[in-house]
Amino acid sequence: MKKRKILFLGESYRADAITWMKGLKEFGDFEICTWELQTPNNSKLNRFKRLLEYIFSPVSIRKTIRQQKPDMIIAERTTSYGFLAAISGMHPIAIAQQGRTDLWPETSVLYPLKKLIQKYAFKKADLIHAWGPVMTISMREIGVDMNKVLVLPKGIDLSIFTPSTHNPKRIEAIVTRSLQPEYRHDSILKAFGILNQKGIDFSLTIVGNGTRLQFLRDLAKELQIENKVIFTGRIPNTELPNLLQQSNIYISMPITEGVSASLFEAMACNCYPVVSDIPGNQSWIKHRKNGQLIEIDNIEMLAEELIWTIENVESRNIAILQNRNFVENNANYDINMKAIAEKYHALLNLNK
Repeated sequence: MKKRKILFLGESYRADAITWMKGLKEFGDFEICTWELQTPNNSKLNRFKRLLEYIFSPVSIRKTIRQQKPDMIIAERTTSYGFLAAISGMHPIAIAQQGRTDLWPETSVLYPLKKLIQKYAFKKADLIHAWGPVMTISMREIGVDMNKVLVLPKGIDLSIFTPSTHNPKRIEAIVTRSLQPEYRHDSILKAFGILNQKGIDFSLTIVGNGTRLQFLRDLAKELQIENKVIFTGRIPNTELPNLLQQSNIYISMPITEGVSASLFEAMACNCYPVVSDIPGNQSWIKHRKNGQLIEIDNIEMLAEELIWTIENVESRNIAILQNRNFVENNANYDINMKAIAEKYHALLNLNK
């Protein structure tokens, strides 16, 4: 039987995209080819060039379709690659909403245009991925046909992200989000500055890279906690489970969130989650039950809740067992990606 081929539209280097494609190869025996914009989005000039590339991209995508002859097209982000999939002329199409709405930032002058583009992409798609329940709220509000929506996270590899046996008495915290302003690493450092002033011992590991790295290094120095904060820079993904297993508290303070694989990875490794109080996190975390929900930029609250967490050992130990169990039942990569691959095969059989 001929191997089915999928054309993936999106940034193929992203961890999320790699997980998606790897799962489809592994559990659906699909062959994957990719197409993505080549211009980086890192300066005003490049943003303009990228926009031009985007405008002319349908021609390039159609050429790729003629050359590669895929059976199906999948795309991430409903307002960019998802729209390109919708106008490609191909079916079946599966598109994934990446954020809570994908209409971000809400203050953007392109917001009305993005809304129209997204609506068209939803209409043309044969299958819409919502990686978690928070994503369905905005879909329902704009009248998306919910029969086309599959609410299921891709999941994480539970054979790699395994429970930690390390249970230190002090705070050994980890942050694994990109060093960008929307992840509020500065608020996290300031909260640890408060802990330091109170004489509370801790270590804080900040994983990853981003535009704020030097600013955050300088801030740690200013707060006189630079000897307790480790900036790892970008690391291979294979090193992440070990770093999570050496920590007991996971901190993530984004101002917006879709579904965070980073949170699931931390929960799988027995890190107690302390996260921002936003819809994307409220789907999985209940305050002082299986984690803490912290008001955005409330550094005093973050410091207080970290103290509560380290003092309430029994509560924390119950929570980490519950969280591992939750991830095993709801975010198991083997189970979820097999279900997604089967859904694609069913779509292909319908479109014969």
